[in-house]
Amino acid sequence: GIYFVEQMLKTMGTDFKGKTVSLSGFGNVAWGAALKATELGAKVLTVSGPDGYILDEAGISGEKIDFLLDLRASNQDIVKPYADKFPGSKFFAGKRPWEVKVDVALPCATQNELNGEEAKVLIANGVKVVAEISNMGCTPEAVEALHAAKIAFGPGKAVNAGGVATSGLEMTQNSMKLSWSAKEVDERLHGIMNNIHEACVKYGKEADGYINYAKGANVAGFLKVADAMMDQGVV
Repeated sequence: GIYFVEQMLKTMGTDFKGKTVSLSGFGNVAWGAALKATELGAKVLTVSGPDGYILDEAGISGEKIDFLLDLRASNQDIVKPYADKFPGSKFFAGKRPWEVKVDVALPCATQNELNGEEAKVLIANGVKVVAEISNMGCTPEAVEALHAAKIAFGPGKAVNAGGVATSGLEMTQNSMKLSWSAKEVDERLHGIMNNIHEACVKYGKEADGYINYAKGANVAGFLKVADAMMDQGVV
């Protein structure tokens, strides 16, 4: 997901360096997103759980990212202990992180976790990119608001394709009796996500230059299946 967002930012003439990021969730997906975004130079400000969200203006990095694994392993399904362990952070009970002013917002937890009103708050606060790392993290109203405001929006079907892509790489290794290093798998995944992004841009770029990634992903996905069916003589 972070590789896809990296390409979205490059298309806009920038990158993750110096960008602020809000994440929801604190499990595997949020942990991985925090780790990779930080590696690329961003400052991750939030994580969240069913009990509320954490705002850490110093940035969630290093041992703080490691602590997310401890939270997950506790099976308590809460994030408040983060604020107890790191006093410089703040816990907001019963709230979601989309009220925080950031450059990049990444839903990483559940379906429909960012609604239309929250999208409008992000837009008013100057967000540059919203991308679904969770499955369908934004409600239809949120997506409509982001498109209307010409904010770059990455749909989960494209941004979140890395999970299935990695499974495909695992199947390839098994069927071909190969064993790639973690670095080789990562490089192949990076290439796959770059290609998916390129296809979304190709089919989603509108006359005014705005890239409708949802449209691009839909068209690219349809053509991929249709071409395969034609090549195999199905249609």
